Amino acid sequence: MAYNGYAIDADHYLDAAAVTAQLDALIKKPIYTIKKDALKEYETEYFEKKCAKSKEMITKAKEIIPGGVQHNLAFNYPFPIVITKAEGAKLYDIDGNEYYDLLQAGGPTVLGSNPPAVREQVIDLLNTCGPSTGLFHEYEYKLAKKISDCVPSVEMFRMLGSGTEACMVAARIARLKTGKKNILKMGGAYHGWSDQMAYGIRIPGTKGLQSRGVPGFVFKHTDEFFPNDLEDLERKLKKHQLDGGTAAIFLEPVGPESGTRPVSREFVQGTERLARKYGALLIFDEVVTGFRIGIHGAQGFFGVDPDLTIFGKVIAGGYPGAGGVGGHRDCMAHLGAGLDGSGKKVKKALCGGTLAATPISCCAGYYMLEEIEKQNACEKAGRMGDRLTKGLQESIKKYNLPFVAFNQGSICHLDNAGTMHFSINWNKPWEIPEVLKQTDARKKEMEHIGAAYMAEGIITLAGSRLYTSAAYDEQMIDDVIARFDRVFSKVEPLKA
Repeated sequence: MAYNGYAIDADHYLDAAAVTAQLDALIKKPIYTIKKDALKEYETEYFEKKCAKSKEMITKAKEIIPGGVQHNLAFNYPFPIVITKAEGAKLYDIDGNEYYDLLQAGGPTVLGSNPPAVREQVIDLLNTCGPSTGLFHEYEYKLAKKISDCVPSVEMFRMLGSGTEACMVAARIARLKTGKKNILKMGGAYHGWSDQMAYGIRIPGTKGLQSRGVPGFVFKHTDEFFPNDLEDLERKLKKHQLDGGTAAIFLEPVGPESGTRPVSREFVQGTERLARKYGALLIFDEVVTGFRIGIHGAQGFFGVDPDLTIFGKVIAGGYPGAGGVGGHRDCMAHLGAGLDGSGKKVKKALCGGTLAATPISCCAGYYMLEEIEKQNACEKAGRMGDRLTKGLQESIKKYNLPFVAFNQGSICHLDNAGTMHFSINWNKPWEIPEVLKQTDARKKEMEHIGAAYMAEGIITLAGSRLYTSAAYDEQMIDDVIARFDRVFSKVEPLKA
């Protein structure tokens, strides 16, 4: 086994083509989901009887909060669960129910939830400084230095409030640095919800279909290429040589939507080669993979040197104020005093953020990274991800289900419907309504099976993505697998 401190065994990195073939087969089959009578039993016996306080609070919340919750991850069928305690690998709701946490706040809690070693430092900071002053704090330097020490490509680092903000400013840096206009991103990838980056999200080929409220002209200089397809990427790079050039290629290094549609090592390395060939900046979006795949990021695992790197939730240790951009000194000069490393004046990118780099976020991020490194947490979480995936695959085989389970270290995927494996081909516009119809139907069944998982004491991301942490041990993972197995025993093809 060649983990070498990473979450992924380098000798057994997934075969992206083989997984893609499985997902291709999945979307050609009928939807398999939780039996209607089993779902009804979960709704009445678990959610109605054991989650009454959650239901009551969400009902009240809907009167003053659109949809009843403030964050998209909190939406769950049949209603959101109200969490009151988080500790290690477990979450606890307002009714006293206990859950295994495979949501991990969307990925950042590599150590598990609310680790004492981080919490104690944050409490000490609150007792002495408070959460924010609007002025410089020593932890700003400590965190930036820690990230730079861990990630070789990050010669300089700027803290921001979110991954969305980091993606916004990275695009601005790229245009100023290269003098070119266009941004290329991988179809289906999510780089936040700013206007120009909300293009081709969720499934490849959507262009602006999923970006309601954003005027179409905003996407004039944003384009997408098909995941894991270097030929398509180069076609787009050649095309944009004629209309302003390509300023940057944005990449989620394990594939769009945190590897839901996986990509190969050769593709990642080939993207770097093409970026250099066409004079574009290579921008790695490591909001999820940064410090989860390894302390050196996914870029360390793949052996790639991106010009800029986007960081997200983990750099604030799961606390608010969770985003940032780092990279080569000549690129990051566009966020400084307007001078590059040689003293030459450069244009400064528009960048704000009143509550970026607060003492509380920088303190939490610094000690979180210290603990991740100290505990070898990435590798521990990755080993648990491997064990979970293997157990799920065995259970899927046991019940002869078409489900697909795979992982990139501690980022695990359990796909029952293939909702995000569709794509839109604008050369065949007559197919688009059917694709949208299929994805809507399959999303609904993802929610239903996700409810079954929750009733069995497992919280997932949309019923299809599962993050493991260093807080898990083998006994816990085996218990999680047994709970999934109970749900799988109640699955059948969806009846019309």
